[in-house]
Amino acid sequence: MIDRNKVRELAQEWLNGKEYFLVDTAVDEQNKITVEIDHKDGVWIEDCCELSKFIEEHLDREVEDFELEVGSAGIGQPFKVVQQYINSIGYDVELLTADGVKMEGCVRNADDEGFTVVVTEKQKVEGKKRPQLVDVEKRFAYQDVKWVKSIIDFK
Repeated sequence: MIDRNKVRELAQEWLNGKEYFLVDTAVDEQNKITVEIDHKDGVWIEDCCELSKFIEEHLDREVEDFELEVGSAGIGQPFKVVQQYINSIGYDVELLTADGVKMEGCVRNADDEGFTVVVTEKQKVEGKKRPQLVDVEKRFAYQDVKWVKSIIDFK
């Protein structure tokens, strides 16, 4: 079986010095290799082809045959790496917390420890009879969420 770490190293080598970043690599039992990359402005098919050729040149089909798929991290798919959170600052996301609470909000910031989302909640406000909608910052460690996805707005 093709070594996933070898594929990851090859992808990182090609990505070095580029604004792209590696999201994920996978190798299944049939040697189907999947490499996902991303970029803050989107991924170009020409770059996926170039990365695919680079990886193929460094793996030997004579020793072990494989299938290779290089593409962008899917729209609407859960985030996998910190850079995806950073690139989403200022954009709306949907998330599911580890304890099963689903919410939507705007990513305020992100770093190696976690991220902050601004959500709108109904809260009792002093001097008001009814609960009011207020913006609340919520900080999450990455392990405290099951998934986070970009909200795609076609308006």
